[in-house]
Amino acid sequence: MHVRTVTVIGAGTMGSGIAQVCAQSGWETRLFDAFPESLEKGMNNINHFWDKGISKGKTSLEEKEKWSSNLKLYTNLNKAVEDTDLVIEAVPEIMKLKKEIFIKLEKIAPKHAILATNTSSLPISSIANVTTCPERIIGMHFFNPVPIMKLLELVKHDKCSEETIAFAQSIGKVMGKETIVVKDVPGFATSRLGVVLGNEAIRMLSEGVASASDIDLAMKLGYKHPMGPLELSDLVGLDVRKDILNSLADAFDDESYRPHQLLNKLVSEGSLGKKTNKGIYNWSDSGKTERTDLPE
Repeated sequence: MHVRTVTVIGAGTMGSGIAQVCAQSGWETRLFDAFPESLEKGMNNINHFWDKGISKGKTSLEEKEKWSSNLKLYTNLNKAVEDTDLVIEAVPEIMKLKKEIFIKLEKIAPKHAILATNTSSLPISSIANVTTCPERIIGMHFFNPVPIMKLLELVKHDKCSEETIAFAQSIGKVMGKETIVVKDVPGFATSRLGVVLGNEAIRMLSEGVASASDIDLAMKLGYKHPMGPLELSDLVGLDVRKDILNSLADAFDDESYRPHQLLNKLVSEGSLGKKTNKGIYNWSDSGKTERTDLPE
């Protein structure tokens, strides 16, 4: 299916990043959020990324102008999905909210449109089965920061059609992503492995095994990871990591997946990672530094 228009629902960190990549791919891109201030913040993030690219000589002003012309902002969902070919939902990891959105999308989106969710851990089948069109619903799990990270994890549930999977693979290729296809199991492939590694790294930090930077350096130099597990946890969001771990613990009935108490404490104090300028590390425009005031 030829893609002309893509609608992204949710203008947070992931949604704005997905919208940016879609606009750069040459599609008319509609970024929807119910809150105008969220749209403004999302657009500021996109422009900041483009401006940074221009300052480094990686992007031209002409490219930014071209990409900007592809991007339109909406606070009316009906108008945002009118005549669209693909909808990518990127709202918070709340199952009830996602189900409500997909029930509505089935009614207002074009019948040919593929409907995707960017969830990193919630079961796709539970979302798809609240509709009468599960065959055109798929998980498209992007990684933060979306414009930089090459992986796109496609999650197929039992009722997802082969045509929908092939469509998602072709979309990923145009975006410049490498796609993998995984079964609809808790945590999929990437989240399940990633959060367990991050949770164990937080346990080691709490036990005083090594500093945060030394734990991260060990994985970068010893295992060729491009980023250490603690730095990555801050980048993804400690609240997101906590929610995924709890979801895995519930899904597998296995308490070993529960978030470590240090992770719980960091989230409860509002230290969510880079997005709040404070998590396992302190973050600022100049970079990250070790925290000396981690909760006991």
